[in-house]
Amino acid sequence: MTPRAKATAKPAAKPAGRETDAYLRRLGERVRMLRNQRGITRKALARHAKVSERYLAQLEAGLGNGSIVLLRRISRAIGLPVTQLVHEGSEPALDFVLLNQFLERLSPPALAEARDLLLRHFSTPSDDARRHRIALIGLRGGGKSTLGKLAAERLGLPFIELDREIEKRSGATLSEIFDMFGQETFRRAEREALDDVLRRHKGFVVATSGSIVTEPGTLELLLASCFTVWVKAAPEEHMKRVMAQGDMRPMANSARAMEDLVSILRSREPLYAKADVALSTSGRTPEQNVAELLRLIEVPDSRMAADAARPRSGSPTLDKERV
Repeated sequence: MTPRAKATAKPAAKPAGRETDAYLRRLGERVRMLRNQRGITRKALARHAKVSERYLAQLEAGLGNGSIVLLRRISRAIGLPVTQLVHEGSEPALDFVLLNQFLERLSPPALAEARDLLLRHFSTPSDDARRHRIALIGLRGGGKSTLGKLAAERLGLPFIELDREIEKRSGATLSEIFDMFGQETFRRAEREALDDVLRRHKGFVVATSGSIVTEPGTLELLLASCFTVWVKAAPEEHMKRVMAQGDMRPMANSARAMEDLVSILRSREPLYAKADVALSTSGRTPEQNVAELLRLIEVPDSRMAADAARPRSGSPTLDKERV
């Protein structure tokens, strides 16, 4: 190769290098965002994944090792997305692959419309049936349990706390499940508990964990099978209620805990926003909140007609794996 040819060959490598760097940065940001959504610390994730905390920090900083880049090159050479290359289980059906490729070409609004069409055509429970299966989602301390108990009483439906169902089925507390087996086992137990509730009850009000929305398969099942309500509150009210429940750990580091809570809430907002409706419990009495919930699900209750929607006046390290 002539000196001139060498000189012209060098610049060609730079875009590829920059593109790879950008890919690793996006990968790191995605890992960090997904970890944050689940409310799990880097140290805890490293322990459960059996990788060093240093490796995880490098990955999140956009410095993933070369095997990731090589795997991406192989997938591109084959002509498949890397997600299909590392897909666990049997080879996905061709129609599934083609459908994925089609959906990837759609704009976000068109994608939402396509999902609605598929749900209307293929979803088993009707919209009316879903309104007898009310699922409350949202961050811990939003008021799901209080609201759920009152709503279930008004509607004559059983009230179910999914966390308690998990504990009954596993014979262990949530803390023990996390400590001994990690998030993966908890997510599997949560999905099995939800499947069991859907199988046993035609109608119910269920309060879910704050992190249930971070597992795509479980979230999809919840949205398709239940009328979902995002129970939300101001961050300060979330924190105050957590401490009122007897969890005083937030007092150990108020500034850091509030920062963690706001960060988790921000990362989960797009997931919570998939709910059918949202209900803010801040500055309201429990009776006002349940009246609003019944209005949102279009269930009349004459006993609550006289209840006026009169608002009332009037951070803490979080147990991030359970928020």
